[in-house]
Amino acid sequence: MCLTCGCSDNAKATVTDLDTGKIVEIEAHDHSHSHEHGHSHSHGHEHGHDHHHDHSHTHNHDHSSAHTHAGMHGTTISLEAEILAKNNLLAARNRGWFEGRNILALNLVSSPGSGKTTLLECTISDLKDILPISVVEGDQETINDAERIKNTGCRVVQINTGTGCHLEADMLARGMEDLQPPIDSVVMIENVGNLVCPALFDLGEKCKVAILSVTEGEDKPIKYPHMFRAAEVMILNKIDLLPYLNFKVDDCIDYARKVNPNIKIFQLSATTGEGMNNWYDWLQQQIQKKSDNNAIV
Repeated sequence: MCLTCGCSDNAKATVTDLDTGKIVEIEAHDHSHSHEHGHSHSHGHEHGHDHHHDHSHTHNHDHSSAHTHAGMHGTTISLEAEILAKNNLLAARNRGWFEGRNILALNLVSSPGSGKTTLLECTISDLKDILPISVVEGDQETINDAERIKNTGCRVVQINTGTGCHLEADMLARGMEDLQPPIDSVVMIENVGNLVCPALFDLGEKCKVAILSVTEGEDKPIKYPHMFRAAEVMILNKIDLLPYLNFKVDDCIDYARKVNPNIKIFQLSATTGEGMNNWYDWLQQQIQKKSDNNAIV
């Protein structure tokens, strides 16, 4: 798990198969490490009228650890670098697995409440006769969203991350064992609602799709630039609410292109259907590109 955001190494991540009801706990990577610290602090303070402070500090640190956090001359060796490297290796394996089956895997990322699940429900219902889609749902707890997806007739597995705030490549790999998506299909990965940590963790997807609702601030792309820089697509959702909000669409698009000049932007409403056809066209173009590339190879 991530070390910078406070999510726990002891999180009990699980995969739930909605068809069978089977729940399997995902064995977490071993990020355990022991730190032995010997601290000796000696402080001498002399306070005269000139407020002169004499501080003498003696620090004795004995670190015995497989993974050592060391700070010297502004250089930090972080355990997180090793965690990310391990995740990226597993992500590369996932990517090869998807490519071998001509599966378009998309990582949907957003804040909570942006409308990811509604977007998926609408997309599945409209395209199920021409484009096979299966879904991985990521949430800390509950199978509520997975139940909504299941009601569309779509194959879905739920990954609950416990205290974790994002999906990781090993979680997705375990989810694929149960999901078993068909070849020449699309896998939609609905990540945990969070615009920070999912930007760091590659899952092996073709690309990240950042979903931003007009009920959020138009400055989200510059507040969370790492996510919008990592995303290939931004969906501006709930545009049917624009008449009731003070949301500056042009500013939002300018901010997004400021951090990522090449980002593809769709403006739509998953509730009314406005703009959804452009999103559908893009999806079908992506799966066709994969098929063409595999034919060339």
